[in-house]
Amino acid sequence: MSGVNMNGATLGAGRVVTVFGGSGFVGRYVVRALARDGWRVRIACRRPDLAFHLQPQGRVGQVMAVQANLRHPESVAAALRGASAVVNLVGILAEGGAQKFSKIQAEGARVVAEAAKAAGIDNVVHISAIGADPNSASEYARSKAQGEAAVLAPVPTAVILRPSVIFGVEDEFFNRFATMARYFPVIPVVGAQTKFQPVYVGDVADAVAIAVAGGAKPGTVYELGGPEAKSFGELVDYVLKVTERDRRVASLSFSTGKLVAGVTQLFTKLSLGLFPTLMRMTADQVELLKHDNVVSEGAVREGRTLQGLGVQPQAIEAIVPTYLYRYRKTGQYQAQRLGA
Repeated sequence: MSGVNMNGATLGAGRVVTVFGGSGFVGRYVVRALARDGWRVRIACRRPDLAFHLQPQGRVGQVMAVQANLRHPESVAAALRGASAVVNLVGILAEGGAQKFSKIQAEGARVVAEAAKAAGIDNVVHISAIGADPNSASEYARSKAQGEAAVLAPVPTAVILRPSVIFGVEDEFFNRFATMARYFPVIPVVGAQTKFQPVYVGDVADAVAIAVAGGAKPGTVYELGGPEAKSFGELVDYVLKVTERDRRVASLSFSTGKLVAGVTQLFTKLSLGLFPTLMRMTADQVELLKHDNVVSEGAVREGRTLQGLGVQPQAIEAIVPTYLYRYRKTGQYQAQRLGA
């Protein structure tokens, strides 16, 4: 995507966009896309020191980090001073300590949106997730839906982006199963038939940049997915193929998955958080796996997709092998070892 419009002017034109959660996996790509488009990017996060490595994404002084905590509204308001646009990327995949779904994904979203309204900012982009549903049995999905409602109430012009599972070099999906394939002879999979539509993190970042630049319909919920939907089991098989690991995939029922999740949650609690992250699973995650995580027919029909925003999604086959090669037995030296 180009950062220049048809008149040759830079889209951001030096204006400030505050990005909450900009130091995370998705955030670093969003910061890069916004800086490319000429925005002055203010990364608002709990620990600004963790965002310093993003400063080279723009020109000198174009990218800066400030301290902000969604639990402290005054810090959120301070992070918005002088800004023209807001992007909220803050979210968690599992609860831990003070990090609760309701506090981060529902209440936190409300704090950001109300601060934006108070600052007179109506250009707000909020990252949610496919599957967000106020009536879901999953607390994660309910909190995502509550967050959407909390944003649209004070800022009805906000754009909501719901991605499917996001992949990229630093992802927690393909890397997780590649690591499991390295160490375990058997890989357990709950909901092997559940479908996902993995979307590349760079495409999500482009969608954010387009929305911030005014290229999305205000007050609209977009669903972001890659070019193809695959079952959970097919995706794990793909990881094994790319990493060249011969492992058995054990398909677990949802009831067995909940039992295993209960055990790992107990071990995590008893070990004071020292139980390996790789082996953790929660009952809420099992609940999520009961439903497909793909772009809806309605979104496709109404153009509320990546393609509707002018982004052609990249397939996992084009990206994933470029970073999963390191999980092969001889990593990047595989070709030399085979005499290729």
